[in-house]
Amino acid sequence: MRWLLILGLLPAWVGAQGAFPSRPMRIVVPAPPGGGTDILARLVARKLTDTWGQPVIVDNRGGASGMIGSEIVARADPDGHTLLMSFTSHATNPSLYSKMAYDTVRDFSGVAMAGVVPSILVLHPSIPVTSVKDFIAYVKDRPGRLAYGSAGNGSAGHLSAVLFSSMTGTRMIHVPYKGSGPALPDLIAGQLQLMFGNMASAIPHVKSGKIRALAVTSARRSATAPELPTLAESGLSGYDASAWFALFAPARTPVAVVAKLNQEVNQMMRPAEMKERLLAIGADALALTPPELDKYVLAEIAKWGRVIRESGAKPD
Repeated sequence: MRWLLILGLLPAWVGAQGAFPSRPMRIVVPAPPGGGTDILARLVARKLTDTWGQPVIVDNRGGASGMIGSEIVARADPDGHTLLMSFTSHATNPSLYSKMAYDTVRDFSGVAMAGVVPSILVLHPSIPVTSVKDFIAYVKDRPGRLAYGSAGNGSAGHLSAVLFSSMTGTRMIHVPYKGSGPALPDLIAGQLQLMFGNMASAIPHVKSGKIRALAVTSARRSATAPELPTLAESGLSGYDASAWFALFAPARTPVAVVAKLNQEVNQMMRPAEMKERLLAIGADALALTPPELDKYVLAEIAKWGRVIRESGAKPD
């Protein structure tokens, strides 16, 4: 109710505080060019530039699991002209790193969710199962004998597998790689038995029959592969291990500015053209208000904190 009231007062509120944006804007991407975070940031930047007539620049500041770019935004003026397009590590870093130059909760205000990307549980075809139920039984009969690859310790694929093992009482061998690129070919070659892989890169190999897909890790079915069940509906009630991309502003950014940004980003994600662009990277749209996004991040920090402590995961 409070958020609806803010939206209703938005035009008068922004007018009283001056036009926004009043100068070029910057979206800091705490990752190298070319990845999902960068792609989404550039889509948002292009749309905001077209809508508001002010240039919106994407500034890639990769490194330290996203913490270099995040610190820049945490220290920026809280006026809405410097934003952060972050990803799941925004919520996992507090549990992986004992020292950070900023506080994930205190120093940021959630603006809008840009996209949610489920992982996909894929197997080498030599594993003789076609359902999650049968796979759980298969792994239980072979404790510590099946190997899964991931993009590294603490990555989405690693933590998805740890959550799976925790909820099923199974034990598997983790093989961390330097990024997801080399892991998928090893799965196809049979050097790994399974992966909680990237949706966009895995689906072509599923369609060719090189690997077998069992389920997606999100709470809802993915528009990229709607025929696949979720792990939650396959018997693991409550399982949700989606990667996500979201826009944040420095803490203390005026509520009216955050509301205007949220309204614009949520609106730009609705057209069919934008949904097709999201599907190309395996992402689904998820419209959240800023309070809902802040609540979502808090829940992610708590959930992954438990998983990381249980797994003993350490950053590479």
